[in-house]
Amino acid sequence: MSTTYTISELAKEFDVTTRTIRFYEDQGLLSPKRDGTTRIFTPRDRVRLKLALRGKRLGFTLAEIRELFELYDLSRDERRQLEEFLAKLERRRARLEQQQQDVEAMLGEIDFFANQCRRLLRGEAEGSASRDMAESHDIAGRG
Repeated sequence: MSTTYTISELAKEFDVTTRTIRFYEDQGLLSPKRDGTTRIFTPRDRVRLKLALRGKRLGFTLAEIRELFELYDLSRDERRQLEEFLAKLERRRARLEQQQQDVEAMLGEIDFFANQCRRLLRGEAEGSASRDMAESHDIAGRG
């Protein structure tokens, strides 16, 4: 007899809710068999759940994860699947690197304005600095 899993067992193993697993089923990522109203998950479903959760941690959408599953299901061409996965990874890395640059730029702006505020609070800034900050504030769209 082959190993099967209940929804509760998978939820506990992967530390997700049963609702998450049902949602993944609704999205076509999992295809459990049914015994009445009871879902019976196969080892294949377990692996797909594990891969879907890993994909989510990497920042992939459920649609992207489904595309990879469909590619595997339809072609059984491991090379093609690996090439597609690699391309998705590279696109994800590029997006993350751009976001990292954006965050670093925003942190620089925050540091600049925080330092201006500290100087003003300490009374070190002169009237022109107050005016410069006000103008910068208006330029930044906050005024």
